[in-house]
Amino acid sequence: MITVEDWALVRRLVADGVSRRQVARDLGLGRATVDRALASDRPPRYERPAVATAFTPFEPLVRQLLTVTPTMPATVLAERVGWEGSITWFRDNVRRVRPQLVPVDPCDRLTWLPGDAAQCDLWFPPKRIPLEDGTTALLPALVITCAHSRFMLAVMIPTRTTTDLLLGMWELLTQLGAVPRRLIWDNESGIGRGKRHAEGVGAFAGTLATTLQRLKAYDPESKGVVERRNGFFETSFMPGRDFTSPADFTAQFTTWLATANARVVRTTKAKPVDLLTRDKAAMLPLPPVAPAVGWVNRVRLGRDYYVRVDSCDYSVDPAVIGAFVDVTADLNRVQVHHQGRLVASHARVWARGMTVTDPAHVAAAKVLREQFQQPRPAPAPNDALVRDLAEYDHAFGLTDLVEDTTTDGEVA
Repeated sequence: MITVEDWALVRRLVADGVSRRQVARDLGLGRATVDRALASDRPPRYERPAVATAFTPFEPLVRQLLTVTPTMPATVLAERVGWEGSITWFRDNVRRVRPQLVPVDPCDRLTWLPGDAAQCDLWFPPKRIPLEDGTTALLPALVITCAHSRFMLAVMIPTRTTTDLLLGMWELLTQLGAVPRRLIWDNESGIGRGKRHAEGVGAFAGTLATTLQRLKAYDPESKGVVERRNGFFETSFMPGRDFTSPADFTAQFTTWLATANARVVRTTKAKPVDLLTRDKAAMLPLPPVAPAVGWVNRVRLGRDYYVRVDSCDYSVDPAVIGAFVDVTADLNRVQVHHQGRLVASHARVWARGMTVTDPAHVAAAKVLREQFQQPRPAPAPNDALVRDLAEYDHAFGLTDLVEDTTTDGEVA
């Protein structure tokens, strides 16, 4: 087989009028080689003839299994077909065959209209955040990106529960000052699974008059705007930063987002802050009545004058022991009311299993305990409560009996 350079030189010389015999003589090639070079319309390349390998007898069965289950792992395929050779060699062949049998899943380029949608997602910053009890944790940040303007908002939340997710969404929408016509989520368990929203999600969307859309599985392109921003955060925001608390993380992130939203986006060729006005103009207004979000519970306060929110206990004024109290909590504070009166207010802690105590509640409990332990004085006698015994005789009909006392003291 001749080289690519010889193939090109043969074709050029013949095109210049040099005879084939002269070309063969000058280049030291055979006449047949020159004829093949002129007949070929592509450069020569070495092609190894296909030969049977150890995988060849198993390939039909592998193809049959992959046709039914294209995602079957190579180790399972090896077990099913009875492969006993090198698993690396088997994987290489399965990697060659699998793309031919996977069904095609094309995706369209999406156009986002102003005010139409905002994509929501949870981003887990790759750095542990210090908590109140001295421990650290990887906490989620709720991110909302307006699809048309690419304007980004974010806040760190303590848990992935439905309550905290709705609290985070309401806080970010309040900052935005408008409600997109669609809030797009993937299959986040706190938002819903399958065909059903999680409890409270439907009421939240109904109060906002918006549509909360949960994507089907294997549809990453429909939420690609916010997904790409998660990678952007990790490469542009996180490097070289330290955080002292979740509040410090949110403060730093919010400040950085103000700068990021003022940068030109490659796909839109505009700054998100410049497109935001048009985007918000097509959105829905905030509802006149805020949606019911947050931790809400009504309990009877026991002798242990604490109430539980999430996994932490918070003290309450012991004066309302035995009465029903209303417990409410958001991302920042826990409050307890009794008949509309505030009886406890604490900063919400994000650590797990902590007990938060107000010293005033402990002092009040001590006073009440001392009063309870005081000996109770005996009630003073009251003459008005002494009843004449003759009234009992009258009540039982004994007044008609005549008593005759004899000299011996006997009653006749």
